[in-house]
Amino acid sequence: MLNLNRFLFLIVFILGFQFPAFAQNDAAANNDALKIKNLTRGADIIVTGKVTKKTAGWNDNKTRIYTKTTLQVDEVLKGNSRGTAVEITYPGGEVDGIGELYTHTATFEKDEEVLVFLKKDEKSQGYKVLNGEEGKITVPKDTKTKDKTSSSDMQIDDLKSQIKSYIKNK
Repeated sequence: MLNLNRFLFLIVFILGFQFPAFAQNDAAANNDALKIKNLTRGADIIVTGKVTKKTAGWNDNKTRIYTKTTLQVDEVLKGNSRGTAVEITYPGGEVDGIGELYTHTATFEKDEEVLVFLKKDEKSQGYKVLNGEEGKITVPKDTKTKDKTSSSDMQIDDLKSQIKSYIKNK
């Protein structure tokens, strides 16, 4: 009987430590879903695609560096992209060895595959990423399965379905 009590105590003890971990995972998943829902509502367009070009340059007063990134659009989830490519402008970059970096700003690399939540940029003909780095999701391929996943390890097709359901159920 003593061994059974120790065993039950051990089980309850172990489960007691595991329950908060399960609760945290559920809370994180709910927070991610809410973030995606808010980004979906706030974006003018949502697209997936591949970065084909990246160019940094000075503003007119030569006081700030901005980078323009061209994204070859694979799929439009929301809005109209008016063509097969969109131009995304964001602060920061490097020109002639001078660099400027902004925290919490989405940045891009050539040939990177992404899903982005974009807002029309009032200052240019292009777009800016909604909510900085939150509005950009890198889409790497799983090295084993070759499936596309999101940077949060969610299958990209599941994420796109989630976004489409938010659009449908405004």
